[in-house]
Amino acid sequence: MPTAVVLLSGGMDSATTLAIAKGEGFDCLALSFSYGQRHSLELDAAKRLAAQFGVRQETMALDLRAMGGSALTSDIPVPKDRPLEEMGSDIPVTYVPARNTIFLACALGWAEVTGARDIFLGVNALDYSGYPDCRPEYIAAFEGMANLGTKAGAEGSGFTVHTPLIRMTKKEIVARGLELGVDFGMTVSCYDPAPGPLACGRCDACALRLRAFAELGRRDPARYR
Repeated sequence: MPTAVVLLSGGMDSATTLAIAKGEGFDCLALSFSYGQRHSLELDAAKRLAAQFGVRQETMALDLRAMGGSALTSDIPVPKDRPLEEMGSDIPVTYVPARNTIFLACALGWAEVTGARDIFLGVNALDYSGYPDCRPEYIAAFEGMANLGTKAGAEGSGFTVHTPLIRMTKKEIVARGLELGVDFGMTVSCYDPAPGPLACGRCDACALRLRAFAELGRRDPARYR
């Protein structure tokens, strides 16, 4: 089987992406990041998901708190109760500067070392919170850079960045994940969970997730405050 590096955050998008990569016949290596985020619950979720899917997982330590500038890595309040129709209209403070570029660069390095030529990332350009590094043109640009700036690319064995969710709604993502047997009760989406752990139900990530399950007529298995 061909090898692929799959970025696994522990959220529902990355879990569905891992299931898709497995379903397409890839031998998956899951890569997670401890980057100074507000909580470690998503890393616990990533470990559980990797075990469920039977894939090797590595957690790389980066401290993006040194840069700050985001509600996820510094003492900036997480926005709550934003109208759904406003999401995607601006770039919110939960955007982490250059995060996907940094994560993809690390995934690229690991892929080159392990012989993988495929990288999977669960970004989404429809139901999302306005992040510029989730757009198709960004992914295309990174893939071009990857094939220009690596030994493997220079020798003609280039890389492909797969984004199977990029043109799907959250409803479609949940439906696809359920088809593939993803246990969404194991995933963590909330930006600002309470002890328990309990999702806040009010941040952008919770609002989009709750709407997706509601549109499918399904109950979200996550535990909410």
